[in-house]
Amino acid sequence: MSSILTNNSAMNALSTLRNINSNLSNTQDRISSGLKVASGKDNAAYFSISETMKGDSGMTKAVNEGLTLTKNVVSTGRLGAETVSDLAEQFVERVAFAQGEGVDRAEVQKELTALADRMDATISQSTFNGSSMFSATVGDTITAVTGITRDGTGAFQAPTTMDFAKVDLQAVATAMRAIDVTDETITIQADLVEAESQLATAIDAATTLGVSEKTIETQQDFLTALSDKLDSGIGSMVDADMEEEAARLQSLQVQQQLSTQALSIANQAPQNILSLFR
Repeated sequence: MSSILTNNSAMNALSTLRNINSNLSNTQDRISSGLKVASGKDNAAYFSISETMKGDSGMTKAVNEGLTLTKNVVSTGRLGAETVSDLAEQFVERVAFAQGEGVDRAEVQKELTALADRMDATISQSTFNGSSMFSATVGDTITAVTGITRDGTGAFQAPTTMDFAKVDLQAVATAMRAIDVTDETITIQADLVEAESQLATAIDAATTLGVSEKTIETQQDFLTALSDKLDSGIGSMVDADMEEEAARLQSLQVQQQLSTQALSIANQAPQNILSLFR
């Protein structure tokens, strides 16, 4: 039955064209934004997961940046400890030299005092942004946040932390300064034993800070790789496949042209009814 009031063919063609235009609009949005999941309406599960992972990636990068500050403090302390260790080694050598016969011990003592002064200066200068890895308090540490964790349900847990021990180099400098090779009441050998003991302490302090610095660097390498993996995982869920979208765009544009032509043909059908009245 033909009707001039109801054109079923035109309605069907129009419905098809609307669907094609909607799909074309979605494809153009994905191409322009680069995202196949831009909001919860696109894919609720992927959107929720990706947003959580974006938060984790951001926090991981922030933790990494915070560790850089901690590493700088530790690195500065390690440099200071190594410098004090070198000075302590020179100190031991001069004390050993003072044990020889015919040595002007007063002059050697001046050298030792100068070395002790340089130790004090190094210790006071080995700070980064006002923070130092040197402390006379036993067990004194600095605490750094090293990462974030979630439980099996995905709930955020307390950040992971790590403590890095401070070292007491001032005690080394003080003990070195107390050594007096001109004091006849103390054997030369006793001075050398004390100096070597303080040298061992300084070396141990430098080693401790070196291990701490390496630990931080290793954690930072892990956090960098972790944030890259998180970003990659997010991209695999929400990024648009541009090759696929380009092919889809071409196909939809052709479909749009054909559907428009079909609608035009359907709209011309009522005119054919005129021929029945000629």
